[in-house]
Amino acid sequence: MNYILSDGDYRKAMLPFTFTRPVAEIRIGILTVKEKWEKWLKTQVSFRTEEYLSVKFPLITADENIVIIGNVLPDAPIVEQIKRLDMGQALVYNDEVMAYGTNEPEKPFNMDEYEKVAYKGDVFALKNTWDIFSRNGEALEADFKLLTQGRKSVPISDTNKLIHPERIFMEEGASVEHSILNATNGSIYIGKNAEIWEGSLIRGGFALCDHAIVKMGGKIYGPTTVGPYGKVCGEINNSVIFGHSSKGHEGYLGNSVLGEWCNIGADSNNSNLKNNYAKVRLWNYATESFDRTGLQFCGLMMGDHSKTAINTMFNTGTVIGVNSNIYTPGFPRNFIPSFSWGGASGFKEYHPKKAFEAARVMMARRGKEFNKVEEDILQKVFELTQKWRKY
Repeated sequence: MNYILSDGDYRKAMLPFTFTRPVAEIRIGILTVKEKWEKWLKTQVSFRTEEYLSVKFPLITADENIVIIGNVLPDAPIVEQIKRLDMGQALVYNDEVMAYGTNEPEKPFNMDEYEKVAYKGDVFALKNTWDIFSRNGEALEADFKLLTQGRKSVPISDTNKLIHPERIFMEEGASVEHSILNATNGSIYIGKNAEIWEGSLIRGGFALCDHAIVKMGGKIYGPTTVGPYGKVCGEINNSVIFGHSSKGHEGYLGNSVLGEWCNIGADSNNSNLKNNYAKVRLWNYATESFDRTGLQFCGLMMGDHSKTAINTMFNTGTVIGVNSNIYTPGFPRNFIPSFSWGGASGFKEYHPKKAFEAARVMMARRGKEFNKVEEDILQKVFELTQKWRKY
């Protein structure tokens, strides 16, 4: 069977992260949603997403296809039910389609053309950006079990203090020295060739993905995820950092999500709790307004390739688009459109040519190429977000 992950109706709800990736390329727990499905299905999957993303994330079709809505996270009962689907059937939960079998995967989905199959179990689905950090603990524990079941951790150096070592797993090539790892409240996963430097204090749940680094004296409490090749230090609480991003110095990051290729300058901080303890509102691209999250703790949402200068400060519930550059002094507004350059005193447009030059240098430092495919995606994002750059 050929499996396809579709954005469904959730792309707008997951902006700014889905400006540059399909919904199923979002990382939550240890793995991306796509990686979870590939491990459960034991096969590769492809994407049905926006046309401008399809060169990087292509759609692969066959005579018979199961299309899965990409905001749904897999588990054993869901996977079993999906594998039973026939062509012309749709798996439905609370009137929302989760998956369907089709001979025409590029055709828009129409529920009237399908036989409904009701799903009675629980469903873990991403509905909003803040679900990425607020439900990260659940996803992390599920991924930890998936990745480590039946396996033994690489031995961890006895220079460290381990609390509940049975809930700590380290992959081949990883290293931890002179640190405290406390898995009382959640599992701790250390990926291949990842490093935790001396003097770090780690409180689970925590996932440090392949080749990522916690620098000396890092203070991290979960549930927190640092994606592949990420670099972190300072104080981090209940946050998800996608791959190749850096928060490499002192400063606080809490209840937040950072996309790929982001950089947080030294001593930058975000607020995750309002002074009056009120529930946080967050910018919603779909409604173009600040909507209720229902959360008392909600920090920073930052799209790919965005950066801050040293000592930058962010108010509770700040949303930053793609390829923005923010600097001090003062608190900038709590919605910063993509391709913005400035701070509390005002913004101007960050011209794509200059933004692409910075991206090219940053990616080259990590051995990655900023190629025409990446440039075309970001150029399209620049065009799509023009209407919000009203300085």
